Amino acid sequence: MNIATIFENNKKWITEKLKINSEYFTELGKGQSPQILYIGCSDSRVSAEELMGVEPGDVFVHRNIGNMVPNTDLNVMSVINYAVSHLEVQHVIVCGHYSCGGVKAAMQSKDLGILNPWLRNIRDVYRLHKDELDLITCEDKKYDRLVELNVQEQCVNILKTSDVQQAFKKRNITVHGWVWDIHTGELIDLKINFNKILDEIMEIYRLT
Repeated sequence: MNIATIFENNKKWITEKLKINSEYFTELGKGQSPQILYIGCSDSRVSAEELMGVEPGDVFVHRNIGNMVPNTDLNVMSVINYAVSHLEVQHVIVCGHYSCGGVKAAMQSKDLGILNPWLRNIRDVYRLHKDELDLITCEDKKYDRLVELNVQEQCVNILKTSDVQQAFKKRNITVHGWVWDIHTGELIDLKINFNKILDEIMEIYRLT
């Protein structure tokens, strides 16, 4: 893509927004109060706002390779703290996607240099669910299932944080695990039973 085209597109976008609402940017400048924190993958094919059909200001977004929530990553931990404890979002979404390059790379026995410590978090998800995954003989289906299980485990990592535990007690915040099917465009709610998971892990991970 020609970089100059981006600036041309930006001018067109501004014009279109102002046609609909002449105060659009004035209102945006007053601040944000999103109800959703979205944690997704950095994959260039996955656009958070576009696939959800929302506008600027509706969603607080964090993206990284493989939609990960490792507790050692100060970036994602800071995002969760700010969104949950300061913006007071009501929903936290982890959204993975099928055909995720990060998940596929983690399935391979290959030295990927600086990516190794990051992808090890996904390999740990494989280790936790090895018995289930090894029963899947179709490589593509195994790959898709690991994408889903990775979303589940990142949601569990969110539930382990003090910010979310405190918000859960104060205002019953909700955590969601989704997958975007890149082949159809459909958003899929994995309908993970987080109340059950909370009951199982709180003896170990309770912070509040």
